Amino acid sequence: MNRSGIIQFVLFFIYVLVQVLVLRNLVLFNSAFCFLYIAFILLLPIELNSLALMVIGFVLGFTVDIFYNSMGLHALATVLIAYVRNYWLGTITPQGGYDTNSSTTLASNGLQWFLVYSLPLVFLHHLVLFFVEAAGFALFWYTMLKVVGRLLFTMASIILLQYLSPQRRRS
Repeated sequence: MNRSGIIQFVLFFIYVLVQVLVLRNLVLFNSAFCFLYIAFILLLPIELNSLALMVIGFVLGFTVDIFYNSMGLHALATVLIAYVRNYWLGTITPQGGYDTNSSTTLASNGLQWFLVYSLPLVFLHHLVLFFVEAAGFALFWYTMLKVVGRLLFTMASIILLQYLSPQRRRS
């Protein structure tokens, strides 16, 4: 295992621990929860293939499910965004393509690209998670309110994390 793999392995446990020990109990305005753990999937290297992403997404989601007692909901939503991620990256590829060993961080691509990349994926994650939890569309507007509130809180947290992380700024 190379240095990058070891760093990703450690980051996996950091994201899970922060999610289940800190963010599980953090509620904004008595309705918005933060699901920061999906940033791990979003920030993985671009070259990672879909199968590896889906396995990592399943393990990540299932680990969160164990602590949230949610019977596979997080695993389902996380595997889905892991599957869609590479197709979405292909859709929003810059004109010159991605550099070798490039990452999907805010520091390497800029705020506008990062929002275009991450916002639809986080929205899809939350949409699937909360509509499957609601078992249908009977409470459509209430569920959409939950999705939007948690989407805003999660995106603000991911962007704040990106600004606070000690990575190189793009040239």
